[in-house]
Amino acid sequence: MSDAEVTEDAVDDVEAVEAADDGGEPAANARSVLEYLVKQVVDNPDAVSVSTSEGRRGGIQFDVRVGEGDMGRVIGKRGRIAQSIRTVVRAAAVKDGAQVDIEFVD
Repeated sequence: MSDAEVTEDAVDDVEAVEAADDGGEPAANARSVLEYLVKQVVDNPDAVSVSTSEGRRGGIQFDVRVGEGDMGRVIGKRGRIAQSIRTVVRAAAVKDGAQVDIEFVD
């Protein structure tokens, strides 16, 4: 499978997640995209949990917890993977009309 096919499959998966109806939860698309992305990065996707709370600037804060030994995979070298996840999820939150912050919690 080529890189282009993998990328197209990933885009299709994310679009399917965005299309899912989560019952009116605030920033439902952003949360779904966040869960999907983090589960794709870690070794143990069943250990991923995302909780929602009131953000500092009046937005929504997502607290992400992962299994033992997976935090380094989510953060990445110099925080690049974490920053990329934040960027994509914030873009998805625009569709929800919300501002989100993401914290990766040990």
